[in-house]
Amino acid sequence: MPLDTGRVPHLHLVADSDPEDAPATAHQPSIDFGVDIGSALRAAREFRGLTLRDVADATRIRQGYVEALEDLRLDELPSRPFTIGYVKSYAKLLGLDGDAAVDRFKLDVPDDSEPLRAPVGVRHERDPRLGLILALGVLIVAAIVLWNVAQRAIAKDAPPALVAREQASAAVAAPAAIPVDPNATPGSVPLGAPLPAPVESTTPEPYKTPGLDDAAANGGSADAVTAASKSRAEAAGATADALQLTRVGTPFRPKGAIYGATAADASGVVLQARKPASLAVHGAGDSTYFARWMATGESFRAPRTAGLVADVSDPTAFDVYVNGVLATRLATPQVTLSKLVAAPVAPVAPPAAPQ
Repeated sequence: MPLDTGRVPHLHLVADSDPEDAPATAHQPSIDFGVDIGSALRAAREFRGLTLRDVADATRIRQGYVEALEDLRLDELPSRPFTIGYVKSYAKLLGLDGDAAVDRFKLDVPDDSEPLRAPVGVRHERDPRLGLILALGVLIVAAIVLWNVAQRAIAKDAPPALVAREQASAAVAAPAAIPVDPNATPGSVPLGAPLPAPVESTTPEPYKTPGLDDAAANGGSADAVTAASKSRAEAAGATADALQLTRVGTPFRPKGAIYGATAADASGVVLQARKPASLAVHGAGDSTYFARWMATGESFRAPRTAGLVADVSDPTAFDVYVNGVLATRLATPQVTLSKLVAAPVAPVAPPAAPQ
């Protein structure tokens, strides 16, 4: 009794291990059928009367993969190598050429990761005019370089141009202005008096050994040299003190920023820094009224507040002005400002110069 296969005219399923492809049926859709390889495989399957389950059982491919392959839903399929294997097995099952099916799959779904290949059979011809243009450009550049080199060589070998001085040109233009010596030889030019020799400005001053003059004046004794140096230092210090003492009574002149009280609230005492030093003013209860590192020329105007005490790092660095004139210089690191208001303003005579 013959097997009833329904409307399937011929069913021949090929396992993966079969060496030969399934025979193609006459008028069966080929690999080139349809818009893509999936449509061709679906048409061939339907022509043979196979279901998706039949294909999945015969090729051992999941039914979902077979359906996705016919619709070319690549995002539902595994990697590209596995998909190519599925296409080849599916085509062999339907009696089609597996390699041709793979080629059409690659044509329909190209791989973006593969580099583009040069077309086969295309000749690469270069424009002959390009080489001519390049050669002409090289010749022009070489000619310019050679011309510049030749011009420099000619200018280097040429003698320097003779430039007449303005006075000589004026003398030639007006020969009558030059006095003529009747005893002079014809064709001679009168010369003036010779100029003095230029002063040698590059010669350094002779070096003097420190203390050599003192040693020579005192018979070469080292003690005499030390004593002479000490006496000169004392004389310089005395002169400086004398110059400072002569300033007592001079009016106050601002030489920098003025801190402290305003002119209306001032007590009349101003401390001016002769050199950098610290100044701190404390009030009652050991509170700090003012504290600053004073730069040279900066001043502090004391207020009328009673009981303020000034602490300085260097008493000799501050001059005391009372009522707008120099009265004295601080003598101690700590002083009460109210006592400076009554400081006498009296010029002090400079000390006598040492004998």
